[in-house]
Amino acid sequence: MRYIGFTLIGLCAALAFNAGAQDSTNAPATEIENFELQTDTVMVKGFGQTGSITTDDGVISVRCKESHDVTSGRKLYGISIALDSNQVHGFLVVDYDELSALINGLNFLGTISYDVTPLPSFDASFTTRSGLRIGAHSERRQGAIELYMNFSGSAKVTLTSDQFAQLQSLINQAKTSLDATRSKNSSS
Repeated sequence: MRYIGFTLIGLCAALAFNAGAQDSTNAPATEIENFELQTDTVMVKGFGQTGSITTDDGVISVRCKESHDVTSGRKLYGISIALDSNQVHGFLVVDYDELSALINGLNFLGTISYDVTPLPSFDASFTTRSGLRIGAHSERRQGAIELYMNFSGSAKVTLTSDQFAQLQSLINQAKTSLDATRSKNSSS
């Protein structure tokens, strides 16, 4: 009897753990995506193309986003970064409150050198809540440092230093555009 009791307790705990893991996996990771899931309201989603970069692996596009709950008047802002390639077609959203940290991370990664660690290899990256990962990697202390991005565990998209600088510039432009939009909306 005691064995059955322990088995039932173990089974219930495993099911509860599994159910919790499923909820967190399917829930949108960003505030703006959760905001857009509201029901019983009119949701206006504004967007604007900031620019795009063509790489050997596909086209990366950066867009500004504004989501407006007409009923409450509340607005949220962010950017979306899309990848259109032979292997991956999709986009990830970055909340406005993550943009400064993302820009700082890009600044660090764009100037990274082998001095970042005394060890022969390294991987340095910045990951957003939605799973956008941008990084720098080196297997040995010679040659170029590989710059890359990937979407939630998809294959790495290798970026040249010029493409990385373009991506950095597009994200900065998007934040500047959102700052102006937010300022205009707060004064009206």
